[in-house]
Amino acid sequence: MLVAGALTTWLVASVVGPSIFTEHLEQAGDTHTAEETRHVEEAFASALVLSVALALLASVLAALAVSWYFSRRVQRSIGNVAAAAAQIADGRYDARVPDPGLGGEFASLALTYNRLAERLGATESSRRSMLADLAHEMRTPLATIDAHLEAVEDGIRALDDDTLGVIRGSTGRLRRLAEDMTAVSRAEEGLDVTLRPMAAAALAAAAAEVAQDRYAAKGVQLRTEFDEAGQVRVDSDRFGQVLGNLLDNALRHTPEGGTVTLACRRIDHWVEYRVADTGQGVAAEHLPHLFDRFFRADTARDRRHGGSGIGLAIAKALVDAHGGGISVTSAGTGLGATFTVRLPGIH
Repeated sequence: MLVAGALTTWLVASVVGPSIFTEHLEQAGDTHTAEETRHVEEAFASALVLSVALALLASVLAALAVSWYFSRRVQRSIGNVAAAAAQIADGRYDARVPDPGLGGEFASLALTYNRLAERLGATESSRRSMLADLAHEMRTPLATIDAHLEAVEDGIRALDDDTLGVIRGSTGRLRRLAEDMTAVSRAEEGLDVTLRPMAAAALAAAAAEVAQDRYAAKGVQLRTEFDEAGQVRVDSDRFGQVLGNLLDNALRHTPEGGTVTLACRRIDHWVEYRVADTGQGVAAEHLPHLFDRFFRADTARDRRHGGSGIGLAIAKALVDAHGGGISVTSAGTGLGATFTVRLPGIH
């Protein structure tokens, strides 16, 4: 392209320049003889072609130098991306690409790549944590089953109803863990929800009715506060699971004689569901992690009550699938907790 541009410029200058020079001489009233005029025109043409050729040569060399400089910078930038990609392929997700300083597009490329690397690193960290937590959760029921079977084989325990009950309880816990893992994986991969207009308060009332017997059995009061909240677009089964998980979580952490309140109200363009309990509360440092898979603020307490630390993660994924949000607040340990779900209301 540079050579073609230079040749074109040289040809145009050599053809057009002398004729324009001759025209100006005639307009200026040239008094030279024909021979002198011819020499003047030849001198001009020679000087024009030489100066244009030198200028083009200089411009081509300068353009080549600039092109070489920037191509080297682009190559280095691409090389940095390739090297970082190779590091990520080897499992080193901390690799980052610096801004090459070549403009907005390259800066955007570097930023996007770094975000991708960060996201992959977070995903890998989550995967490793999930596997470690899953192994930890499986260890206790498997150890219980193994110990009781070994005791039966050694004749220490009889294969009576008590022994079978313990074994069944442990296998049931493993089954619930597998079901929870399947549920949260499907939820986080994206749920196929069928949204239909529903009365907001009716959804809360149905969830309270389903949970009422469990609350009565434990001696915990379940109160309801339903305002006229209009309608929301929800998958009734999926959202019923959200409210059910929140009510079960509140029941698990509220002692006998305590109170759990399920409320529903309209706030501007949102419908808000609130589950507030008078239970054991949550320490401030644990609040940001309550919706993480397998997270439990009190692992010993939850293990005794059969909690897998995954119900709130499922609830969050389901709320996200409805285009809403979920949050939690607590004044501290022993002061209860409040879970709030917001969904877009129908105008």
